[in-house]
Amino acid sequence: MTKILSIDYGLKRTGLAYAEEPLFIALSLTTVKTNEIFKFLSNYLKTNDVVKIIIGEPKSLDGSFTDSTKVIHNFHKKITKLYSKIKVELYDERFTSKIAKHVLFSSDLKKNKRKNKEYLDKISAVIILQDYLKSEGLS
Repeated sequence: MTKILSIDYGLKRTGLAYAEEPLFIALSLTTVKTNEIFKFLSNYLKTNDVVKIIIGEPKSLDGSFTDSTKVIHNFHKKITKLYSKIKVELYDERFTSKIAKHVLFSSDLKKNKRKNKEYLDKISAVIILQDYLKSEGLS
């Protein structure tokens, strides 16, 4: 089955989510240390039929670039070059972190687990992917 992978790239941690045919429902995958993202992707892409990668693109409220945008664009270029057979797209991630925090704090997780930022990164990747799927009419 083909999959779409979502990446919420961060300076320390990177959250990942995926969706697969035929339902295309975004599901949490994992969080990896950012310095290990290329190793993770190499292994994951060998064993999964990923046809598209969606990378969250940070923007300010007015749609302009943020301090993180350049880092994300450099990551996007590297991924595109490394995996030229896979379509790689940037997708607006405005409000993703706020929504993810709301989801996390309204969940049944205990307080010490809610403070674990790995959950926030995974939820953010899921939200980015679900929004993307909805915008494309896939979910």
